[in-house]
Amino acid sequence: MDHKQIAIIGGGLSGLYAATLLEAQGITDYVLLEARERLGGRIEDFSLKNGSKDEQFDLGPTWFWPEIQPQLNTLVEELGLQKFPQYDQGKIRIERAPNEKPVSIRGFTSSPQSMRLKGGMGTLMRSLHSRLNNTSILLGNKVHSITKYDHNIEIRYQDVNQAGTIQSLTADHVFLALSPRLAVESINFIPNLPTDVFEQWQKTATWMAPHAKYIAVYDHPFWRKEGLSGDARSAYGPMVEIHDATTSEGRAALFGFIGIPPNARQAVGDEQMKVLCRAQMKRLFGDQAAKPYADIIKDWAKDPLTSTDLDLNALNEHHHTPEIGVKSGPWHHHLTGIASEWSVQFPGYIAGAIEAANAGVEHYVTRINLQS
Repeated sequence: MDHKQIAIIGGGLSGLYAATLLEAQGITDYVLLEARERLGGRIEDFSLKNGSKDEQFDLGPTWFWPEIQPQLNTLVEELGLQKFPQYDQGKIRIERAPNEKPVSIRGFTSSPQSMRLKGGMGTLMRSLHSRLNNTSILLGNKVHSITKYDHNIEIRYQDVNQAGTIQSLTADHVFLALSPRLAVESINFIPNLPTDVFEQWQKTATWMAPHAKYIAVYDHPFWRKEGLSGDARSAYGPMVEIHDATTSEGRAALFGFIGIPPNARQAVGDEQMKVLCRAQMKRLFGDQAAKPYADIIKDWAKDPLTSTDLDLNALNEHHHTPEIGVKSGPWHHHLTGIASEWSVQFPGYIAGAIEAANAGVEHYVTRINLQS
């Protein structure tokens, strides 16, 4: 059976950044297992061809705030990625009720400044991945159980394209780069986690899990010429909040967060929801907004690798940061949570994934150095 010093479960930002940090410490004996057939986790692109190049629009997180998230900003600069400010020049559209016409009010500039990455947040993932030396990254492999034995940990996993084929490897330590709730809902821990840890992780809401996002791409940002920022707020819906999503290269787009609860969205269906979103865009921004070049809905509540049944009726509130590990018993010093929800300062955010991965790896490296 293959043995590794470390197994990283989850190939989102925290998992890839943890791998980067381990390699920086000279630790290359690790494996990363990701259930999806892509890296990124909740960072995902909607890609459109524009001549010879692809243009990316963020289906997951879009912004970061360098002024208050210096650790993430430093990484962005070290990777040579380009950032640009969220467009917010012009008036905001307000939709208060179905029997009232939308109105425009004076806009405002966010403080701290919301920033985006040229090429979308996926560039962060691709840049980190390209710098890794280790090729032990197993995509499309879902972990089913983690068993602690006296001298190692067995991870049992399955290729998502080969039903019934269970594979195993062993490791000395496991980094959980998936949300606490998803970890305890989708992985069988043998022996059981302590009850207080299990309940704490299970009660920790997964950021993005109940949400759905609509993106509409246009030939040009016509709203800007009309003195509008692209921002809108609606008490009518289906979208409750809308923003300009135009790329740094100028490909026009708007995106909105759908305010209808997950179960109701599933009853409506994505295609009908698109119809409703286009109608809302028309009400807010005029006839041109009703006919996007392309549009898409990403409903994270339908993604079983993000959302669980507990998330469908959940408020996306940040509770107390859960413990990153187990303080006693067989799992003590063998299991570390590093997904964004384990972040102290920015749980659920991009910056939180960086903070949590850094804290987890630092804790691990400090401990093994003390033992050596």
